[in-house]
Amino acid sequence: MLSALRSAGRKDASAGPNYKWVALSNTTLGVLIATMDASIVIISLPAIFRGIGLDPLAPGNIGYLLWMILGYLLVSAVLVVVLGRLGDMFGRVRIYNIGFLIFACASVALSLDPFRAGAGALWLILWRIVQAFGGSMLTANSAAILTDAFPARQRGMALGINQITALAGQFLGLLAGGLLAAVDWRAVFWVSVPVSIAGTIWSYLSLRETAAGRRGHIDWLGNLTFAAGAGILLAGITYGIQPYGSSATGWGNPWVLSGLIGGAVLLLVFCYVETHIAEPMFNLALFKLRAFAAGNVAALLTAIARGGLQFMLIIWLQGIWLPLHGYAFEDTPLWAGIFMLPLTLGFLIAGPLSGYLSDRFGARMFSTAGLIIVAASFFGLLVLPINFDYGAFAALLLLNGLGQGMFSSPNTSSIMGSVPAEYRGVASGMRSTFQNSGTALSIGVFFSLMVSGLASSLPAALSNGLKAHGVPADAAAHAASLPPVSTLFATFLGNNPIEHLLTSDPSVHLSGAQRAALTGHTFFPQLVSGPFHHGLTIVFSVAAGMALVSALASALRGSHRPAYDTPHSGRQPATTGPQETAQHSRNTP
Repeated sequence: MLSALRSAGRKDASAGPNYKWVALSNTTLGVLIATMDASIVIISLPAIFRGIGLDPLAPGNIGYLLWMILGYLLVSAVLVVVLGRLGDMFGRVRIYNIGFLIFACASVALSLDPFRAGAGALWLILWRIVQAFGGSMLTANSAAILTDAFPARQRGMALGINQITALAGQFLGLLAGGLLAAVDWRAVFWVSVPVSIAGTIWSYLSLRETAAGRRGHIDWLGNLTFAAGAGILLAGITYGIQPYGSSATGWGNPWVLSGLIGGAVLLLVFCYVETHIAEPMFNLALFKLRAFAAGNVAALLTAIARGGLQFMLIIWLQGIWLPLHGYAFEDTPLWAGIFMLPLTLGFLIAGPLSGYLSDRFGARMFSTAGLIIVAASFFGLLVLPINFDYGAFAALLLLNGLGQGMFSSPNTSSIMGSVPAEYRGVASGMRSTFQNSGTALSIGVFFSLMVSGLASSLPAALSNGLKAHGVPADAAAHAASLPPVSTLFATFLGNNPIEHLLTSDPSVHLSGAQRAALTGHTFFPQLVSGPFHHGLTIVFSVAAGMALVSALASALRGSHRPAYDTPHSGRQPATTGPQETAQHSRNTP
């Protein structure tokens, strides 16, 4: 059946000059649903865990929480290069179509979780990994399909729409998760089913190969060393944010250190392998192109900063600002997604516009200026009080979104336009790897920074505050000794950490008035405001620094000169390799 659909699609798609718009609409739908599903569970995790009857903050269950979020990100970071390379070899549209089919099947399985408690969580984690595999096929090849379909004069606009849709999907996923979780936790996964099924049928009907596949051998050793090295390294970072012994974080855990060192060693082996085989998976020669190298460095650092912003804003809104303004803790996930909409709006305004303008005036000016604006918005967030005026907060989010939109579209166009046609699949995969790795790294980097900031001041503030409201000294000391990461996860899930502490300790006997005061809207937010602001200052200072370094890398990309292009097909000479591209498409300041 799929073969028949594909044959029909080939015939229809070649019938006119509008194929590029078909490719844009289909690939944009693909990356939208893939990136939405990467973030949709973040806001809806409380409803999901309640639905399967699992307390994520109970001892031993934090791992389920982390892997529900990070399993998707880790697979996306590790596999996109492999899948982009397979697209170069066997056809980008073919791999993309298979990805849509896998994504659709995984979406159905996620919505039919038959288990409860730990078994139910494992079912969701495993099928999220399968879904990420399909999503990686979509994101790894969508930019390459568009680069093939559009001529150079329109490529920035097309890639801008596609890229900004992908970034906006991360934040729209937060809003959709909050809205759907309020209906039913399974609805969080139901929403992907009709979209992915329709997208699968549409892609098989409409998309066609516009660039010749470049058959070759699969780099098994490179695939193995990269997947193992990146996976072990990112998993080590993930467990590094969990407490170990008496330490607030796990960076001293021998297993974490072994993972970090072992992963780094495997990645070094991978780099050696890739420079000594005829057909490498990760074509390191592409880094000789200044636009490609600078664009990917800037994308990595920006993705880390963006991921930190996303998670810190959620904690800030759900744990402090919204409760202080009368919102019930269980309602804060939904409203956090709503109040973060100016960020998405900024993406949607600046992304396509900057992509269009960069086709005429070059990528460097827009991408560099966008990152400077992003850094300025981080400095603005630094000076806001914890209980801010929403107008100022929304303006800074809008400014941040505009800056990221100005950067992302031209940067993607610059990266993809700098490589010859036969390397676009692997180039798209490499670009996605840097972006997805940055998002995964941001969790380890910024949660560690925040935990370190909280560890120095939260225990004393928590102990004193609880004792002042009648909690026995021993119980207050026990509560204060709990790892700060538990407090962060509680607020991240829209739970009142104080209520969780009181209900988990049967030795605490309080009057109704005392318990109401401790679990109300103001006690915890006011208690944690000082320690949280200290951690927030560290986080946003580092994020601003990363944005400025990214701006420097972007400025060094050189002037805008797309690699060879024919006016209609977007193809380039099949014999051209990265070394020749470096000579013909040399970028100069």
